[in-house]
Amino acid sequence: MEKGFLSHLARPGATIAVRVTPKASRNDVRVENGAILVRVTTVPEGGKATRAVVKLLARALGVAPGRLSLLRGTSARDKLFRLD
Repeated sequence: MEKGFLSHLARPGATIAVRVTPKASRNDVRVENGAILVRVTTVPEGGKATRAVVKLLARALGVAPGRLSLLRGTSARDKLFRLD
């Protein structure tokens, strides 16, 4: 995954929908058919997978992880983030 490859989406106030696959074989962010897919190796317990997604997504966007806020999908595979 190239750092900042999704930087064209990094506009303040933008909402970013992602589909998460926890317990994957490797960490990865990719775009397929216009959808952002994030695979993380962490388990989905206690918010660990969501924290890993925030780190990977922030890296792909080229922004600090603290700029991403989870709007929807705390315990779901489909998550919606806002870039502050």
